[in-house]
Amino acid sequence: MSIPVPHSDVAESLRVLGNALAGAEFPLPTPQAEIAQDTCADITNQLNDYVLPRYASLDAPLLAVVGGSTGSGKSTLVNSLVREEVTVSSAIRPTTRRPVLVHRPDNEAAFASDRILPTLARVRFDSLASEEDAAGPASLELRLVSHAGVPEGLAVLDSPDIDSVVESNRRLAAQLLSAADLWVFVTTAARYADAIPWALLDQAAARNIVVAIVLNRVPQGVGSEIRPDLVRRLEERGLGAAPLFVIGEKLDADGLIPEGDVAPLRGWLTGLAHDATARASVARQTLGGAVDSIVAKRAVVVSAVQEQHEAVAHLAIDIDRSVAGATTAVLSSLEDGSVLKGEVLARWQEVVGTGEWMRKLESGVSSVRDRIAGWFRGTTPDSSVIKMEHAVADSLQELFVSSLDEAIATIEAAWEVRPGGRNLLAAVQIEGLSSRESRSSSAAEAVREWQRNLLNLVNSEGKNKRSTARLLSVGVNAVGAALMIVIFASTSGLTGGEVAVAGGTAILAQRVLEAVFGDDAVRRMAASARTDLELRARAFMEKQLDPFRAVVIGLGVPDELAESLDRDFQAVASERAKENNR
Repeated sequence: MSIPVPHSDVAESLRVLGNALAGAEFPLPTPQAEIAQDTCADITNQLNDYVLPRYASLDAPLLAVVGGSTGSGKSTLVNSLVREEVTVSSAIRPTTRRPVLVHRPDNEAAFASDRILPTLARVRFDSLASEEDAAGPASLELRLVSHAGVPEGLAVLDSPDIDSVVESNRRLAAQLLSAADLWVFVTTAARYADAIPWALLDQAAARNIVVAIVLNRVPQGVGSEIRPDLVRRLEERGLGAAPLFVIGEKLDADGLIPEGDVAPLRGWLTGLAHDATARASVARQTLGGAVDSIVAKRAVVVSAVQEQHEAVAHLAIDIDRSVAGATTAVLSSLEDGSVLKGEVLARWQEVVGTGEWMRKLESGVSSVRDRIAGWFRGTTPDSSVIKMEHAVADSLQELFVSSLDEAIATIEAAWEVRPGGRNLLAAVQIEGLSSRESRSSSAAEAVREWQRNLLNLVNSEGKNKRSTARLLSVGVNAVGAALMIVIFASTSGLTGGEVAVAGGTAILAQRVLEAVFGDDAVRRMAASARTDLELRARAFMEKQLDPFRAVVIGLGVPDELAESLDRDFQAVASERAKENNR
């Protein structure tokens, strides 16, 4: 859902950034992914919960969020501010699971809508008895309570414990604190030095938020001992100007903090919110700090997106390298004579006859052209040529499949150590990696297509040679077989007697073709057929490896996302600087 646009250049740039961050995903478990995902969610929530709504209405009532550690007395403090029990206080932990927002009756419209905290459903207060006492997860509901005891221009929100044993409570507490115009931070004499409260106070200092510290439940005579240490800690963190309120541990007959103890805090809140100018001043301070804190997260987000893009690129490179390697393996087998071994070599010998035929050619008994003509007139059985074509097809088919198997194994080995690689390999199986039988069938079809194209090439070349048209018309398959031999012929991969046989038959095939077409045509045809075979091998590998590529594309990490987000962050920073100079 798009974020609505308040009338502000800063707000507009924030809206663009927020929409971009809402769509940013970190599908691979790279080192920075988790923190970046959380950061994007935090920014998006803060924009929706507080920043953009506040830009739209600087004079709206302030929201004071009362937060703190487990058992610090937050709910009792809220009840004491309005002098009535409006939120549950109990010894059972955690107590506050459904946050309670207490507002003045005339401010109901400002909080009943989803102007702020839009993800929390509004629930009108009926009875404290409906609030469960048992510990449990935080509710995604906001309980609204109307009460005239709230200071003018202010609403007070009782939030879950920041250090709750329930994770959802902690998350909700952090979200609520991020939506606050000001914090009332509650701690105790026993808990004030804990790490978690100070981590959040460090965030308050970084955001320049208006904050008050309440040292609650202080035994008599202990406050004077603790206060100097607490003040020192606040000053060290840049919070020396934050007001500090010390409240004793005694409660009155109604279970509330005595009026005399809570009055200074209420007076401070009233002073901040008493008129539109004062409220706007507080809102601007907290709002500016929130925007600055968002801009400060630019490096975390952009770096993590770049990391994702690089990880995706490595996955794609693994596929590209495997395709290239498999295609090279096919070509290498052509160059090293592997295709001419075994069945192919035997079938070619059947086509041209035994060594007797070759010896006659070498002894010059008759012209090469005469012997070629006799060959095409039918001295070589058609079945031998067909068997030759089948042998070549079988050899190439097995070569395609074995090279593909190696490519798949190479990708699997590479992805095993890539971030998220194992999950992607499982997804490939779901995507539909073909069976070996299916691969073999596809390879056979690719080879048959190549052979048909090769025969078409022979036919096409023959039509331009009137002197050989008749020969081609009766023996185009045999000429095609000869062209295949020329393409495959190399003795580097052959041994023993295969060298002499393959070498001799290759020379014969070359002479047959030259006699029919001429030297230049033979070279051109061989190069064209070889290129066609390379392209078909590559296309076969690419298609069979499509499931790997599909899962990479499915990760949904756009190439330009890092640059786009960086520009969006810079735009916010630029507009914020202009705002400060006005």
